[in-house]
Amino acid sequence: MTASANDLAHRLAREAEAVCRYYLSNGRREGRYWMIGDVRNTPGRSMFVRLQGPPSGQGAAGKWTDAATGEHGDLLDLIRESCGLVEFRDTADEARRFLRLPHSVAEQQRDADTRPASTRDAARRLFAMSRPITSTLAATYLRHRGITALHDIGALRFHPHCYYREDRHADRESWPAMIAAVTAHDGPITGIHRTWLARDGLAKAPIATPRRALGALLGNAVRFGPITDVAAAGEGIETMLSLRSAMPDMPMLAALSAAHLAAILFPPDLRRLYIARDNDVAGRRAVFRLEQRAHEAGIETAVLVPAADDFNHDLKTHGLAWLRARLAHQLIADDPVRFIPAGAWSPEM
Repeated sequence: MTASANDLAHRLAREAEAVCRYYLSNGRREGRYWMIGDVRNTPGRSMFVRLQGPPSGQGAAGKWTDAATGEHGDLLDLIRESCGLVEFRDTADEARRFLRLPHSVAEQQRDADTRPASTRDAARRLFAMSRPITSTLAATYLRHRGITALHDIGALRFHPHCYYREDRHADRESWPAMIAAVTAHDGPITGIHRTWLARDGLAKAPIATPRRALGALLGNAVRFGPITDVAAAGEGIETMLSLRSAMPDMPMLAALSAAHLAAILFPPDLRRLYIARDNDVAGRRAVFRLEQRAHEAGIETAVLVPAADDFNHDLKTHGLAWLRARLAHQLIADDPVRFIPAGAWSPEM
């Protein structure tokens, strides 16, 4: 492990419980350990993370072991696996953002010297190489999820042959993919999110990790529509596009995970934030943390709650009119009139 990696791992270990609560939100503390199903945040008890211990060596804080699979590692490995990252640079950037650490002068110079190979530039190149999703398998995939109102979706593109590799030792494969631009609130692309698709576009590709990110996600989001005073934020792209189908004029932010939703940065003009909750433990905890941050920033919040697991499930199960009626009863003040098309629902629905 390099000196930089060692330093990050030690700093993360000093905040081991905070790291676990953030990235493994489906787990719980039991004594000196954090218990969880696996490093990908599955509920359960087969994996444990040491929350206390010496800085290094046997029994060090931050070390984890999955008794079911034999996987083990430190908190940098945990961040890499839980976020679906591959390259060390991505993992280190995510860890620094969690720790709120600036790059050292030497690292800044190194990054400037290797800028063409940076993950941020790689993300921008992949997005530029992709094409609009109209009449592509990405559009087929979204329609199969019940999402047909595909307007203001410049953040989404399609790549017919996007490379996928399970790990650095595996052979490289090629699958069609939906490419989403992750941007800061002031506009520049900071990363991308890839959803690899089945060859008929009707589902995600039959691979181990069909969703992966590249570049800087923390604080940023996939954005649909320009934000002024009101916006909605949630986890998944499909969730937020389902809401945008029901409320076509409301700007939407897809943070891509519960952990990233909790840390999303607020645009300067935002005054009211609707938080689209996923109905699981991680989703509820993310909403709680985001509400706290929004209130501290003087931003009004309201939580949008689906009937099932998420709003895409609601849309597929009950249809657009039903979803609009449910949302209308959860919006504040005049927002139903402002954001839901006239005649598209009635208070009696």
